[in-house]
Amino acid sequence: MMISYKEAATQKPPGHRPKRKMLSTWTSWLWLPLCCVLMDRFDNPMTRNSRPNIVLLMADDLGVGDIGCYGNSSISTPNIDRLAREGVMLTQHLAADSTCTPSRAAFLTGRYPVRSGMASSNDMFRDITWLGASGGLPSNETTFAKMLQQRGYRTGLIGKWHLGLSCVSRGDHCAHPLNHGFDYFYGMPLGLLGDCGAGATPEIHLRLRMWLWVTSAMILALFFILLTVRLAGWLLVPGSVIATSGIVAALFFLSWFSSYGFVRRWNCIIMRNHDIIQQPADETRAPGLMLREALGFVDRHKHRPFLLFLSFLHVHTPLPTRGDFRGRSKFGAYGDNVEELDWMVGKVLSTLDQEFLTNETLVYFTSDNGGRLDARVGWAYAGGWNGVYRGGSGMGGWEGGVRVPGIFRWPTVLQAGLVLDEPTSQMDLYPTLAHVGGGILPWDRVIDGLDLMPLLQGHMTRHEHEFLFHYCGDFLHSVRWYQRDCSTVWKVHYVTPGPSTLCSGDVTHHDPPLLFDLSRDPGELQPLNNDALSDTVLGKMEAAVRDHRATISPTPRQLTVYKALWKPWLQPCCGTFPLCGCTGEDF
Repeated sequence: MMISYKEAATQKPPGHRPKRKMLSTWTSWLWLPLCCVLMDRFDNPMTRNSRPNIVLLMADDLGVGDIGCYGNSSISTPNIDRLAREGVMLTQHLAADSTCTPSRAAFLTGRYPVRSGMASSNDMFRDITWLGASGGLPSNETTFAKMLQQRGYRTGLIGKWHLGLSCVSRGDHCAHPLNHGFDYFYGMPLGLLGDCGAGATPEIHLRLRMWLWVTSAMILALFFILLTVRLAGWLLVPGSVIATSGIVAALFFLSWFSSYGFVRRWNCIIMRNHDIIQQPADETRAPGLMLREALGFVDRHKHRPFLLFLSFLHVHTPLPTRGDFRGRSKFGAYGDNVEELDWMVGKVLSTLDQEFLTNETLVYFTSDNGGRLDARVGWAYAGGWNGVYRGGSGMGGWEGGVRVPGIFRWPTVLQAGLVLDEPTSQMDLYPTLAHVGGGILPWDRVIDGLDLMPLLQGHMTRHEHEFLFHYCGDFLHSVRWYQRDCSTVWKVHYVTPGPSTLCSGDVTHHDPPLLFDLSRDPGELQPLNNDALSDTVLGKMEAAVRDHRATISPTPRQLTVYKALWKPWLQPCCGTFPLCGCTGEDF
């Protein structure tokens, strides 16, 4: 076929693609992955809300039966109940221990406290009891805060810590929250104690304070003078005189210490980062200050991913409650305190709503362990209710001490109103936060927790925990087995505490062990006595105990008698030691 010169001049060689079409082709290849990512973000809520903000709400000694959504009808908790309606509620959520220090260590590290040395073999020191003690969460432990801090999260802890402070000197802060991945700390490094109530330990009048100071100085000076004279041989001073003067000095100091508010003055303090801003703490104002700081943290970091751990001072004695909430509950002072706690939870949720952060924030609510059964304020009972579950805080592996609330809310990612009966652990939070926050789990240690997201999102119907071990201090008291081929949850008790709620000593060792079917007897009221069944189940659980113990490596203990003793050179103090005291910028 003939073509014209003009057509020949404009005709391109065979196989040549127009430049515009070539650009279009390359553009399509460049845009295709981006389009897929964008489509995935719209189709996959987990991707759309990747790297969420994380708000962790932990009560102190709150009973699982104290909340409306868990069956309480005498205490009003509408805000916590709202979390349950809008999120996922776990009915078999478990703390790693029934006391504060070990359970919080496990919560932060995803590991049984015996692995980090945060479990005690001495019944007197199951928790850290002094800010002037040298035990604490070891620096080589990696908390979820440190893990997320390394991924760009701004991390803050507001409220109770209770995992130690210093090791060798007053300012080393080896176990301080800022040494464990938190960018910001505002709160009580120990937490509320019964002694933190102003009425429990009266303050010292200035004139009496000066007299005590001078008298103590004179007695101590006399002791050291006599000791020096004796050692130098200048004068024959009977050893009994020196010993008596030392005993008198010690007794005088201890009587002063115990009678005039030094437990409160030395243990009940508020810190901002490394600085003491109030000593002793005004326990009536402290909870409100914690809430203010928590809301301020959200406001400061709302434009980037943040982790806020709000560790409430509620509902530990002395139950400081604002006047607006006193007398509101049907359950006395304790109920009033729970309702104030619920109000504070509501303020956090309202702030997330107002800042349009609700859909991109994972909220988790729990308690560090079960409610206390021996709590008193004066002569009045001030403890919680653990529902149908036996025992309470400090009572070994009984359900009432370790079964705690567990509520997760993440709109558009988690199904609202879902209730899960699977056995889960607070240690599961560590790998769960690694999943949602892009963290990397440590490879050089055992992590006992398991990722909860597949279960919470409905991608799996059974959690992968088959065995969970319940320690009291560093003594294994009981074991839980979630049988794979059925829905039965077995629990065996090798040791149960006596009336004094000890881990060793006044305890009962069971041979054969007590065996319960928690699926039918959650209150642990009727031990099974079917020998054939018991032999099969107990044999399986004893094998699991052997395998578990083989994974426990020796580690330095942090709650030994020596480390638990008060050491003056470690005592945090603003002012002149031992007359510590200050009121900082917040008061």
